[in-house]
Amino acid sequence: MATASVILKEKIENLGAEADVVKVKAGYARNFLVPQGKAYEATKANLAQIESLKIARAARESQEIEQAEKTATKLRKMKITLTLSTGQGGKAFGSITTIDIAKAISEKGVEIDRHQIDLDDAIKTMGKFDIPVKVYTDIIANVKLTVEPESGADDKAGA
Repeated sequence: MATASVILKEKIENLGAEADVVKVKAGYARNFLVPQGKAYEATKANLAQIESLKIARAARESQEIEQAEKTATKLRKMKITLTLSTGQGGKAFGSITTIDIAKAISEKGVEIDRHQIDLDDAIKTMGKFDIPVKVYTDIIANVKLTVEPESGADDKAGA
């Protein structure tokens, strides 16, 4: 299988960041990366210009880390309360998932992707939980979540 070395111009998921020299399949480089302007061939002349890309990368990463720290601070202070439908005997119907948690966080003014929430299984019980949110590579913030029974569930059971 033919491979080609390319220098990335921008961060590409699961491949690398600016100024990284990576080996990819020749067709991927020839048909996608180079024509889209996401990379260029790793020639001697291009390798000499890699320093400017490294400076841009350092600036972008420092800005991302600064933004991630601000987001993590907001998340650590945040307290979320969600409700869960229950029946007789306190048995829960349904569960609270990462989608529900992400929606509640976004309603408080912080936009995160649900994939950043590190939840092993859906929450199916009442109580208080610390939910870890991976804001950046090494930055994890815990959000305090309280799960309460849905109001009016007891009224319906007694009716």
